[in-house]
Amino acid sequence: MLGIPRRHAHFLFAVMQSAITSAIAAAVASIGASSGSMFLRNWLHASLLAWLLMLPIVILFAPFLSKLSDLLTQPEQPKVNAG
Repeated sequence: MLGIPRRHAHFLFAVMQSAITSAIAAAVASIGASSGSMFLRNWLHASLLAWLLMLPIVILFAPFLSKLSDLLTQPEQPKVNAG
């Protein structure tokens, strides 16, 4: 374990989620742009740049989006046992 307190788990989630999303988006964008070793170089550069841009956005918007999704959905109703 990293020893990060659980109260900071949402920041760790944001780091991981933004890194994965940025890497995938950069790979898709880089496929047609180059081939072979140039693809890897372009992908790494684009991925790092996208991640550095996305991380603060994810951290800033995550609480708002979480509250918005709560407002747009209904809580689960407890199942009544007919039994």
